[in-house]
Amino acid sequence: MKILLFGVTRDITGKSELELPNDKAVSFVKVEDLKTFLMEEYPELKKLSSLAIAVNNEYAADEKGIGHGDEIALIPPVSGG
Repeated sequence: MKILLFGVTRDITGKSELELPNDKAVSFVKVEDLKTFLMEEYPELKKLSSLAIAVNNEYAADEKGIGHGDEIALIPPVSGG
């Protein structure tokens, strides 16, 4: 499973992309499962005011199912004016 990171999520992890091995990726059934894992691996993510996740280029709710072949993107809060 490939996870693309943008903005502050890239700063927190120190990477622009995470590649999870298939044996780990299959344990994530829903977006919520992946979020829980990422928050445990990178506790600084918990401090963000919001964190959207896109699955295959579409924003996904926590209940959305995910598969090991899906492309995932972490979308941090956006500021500007």
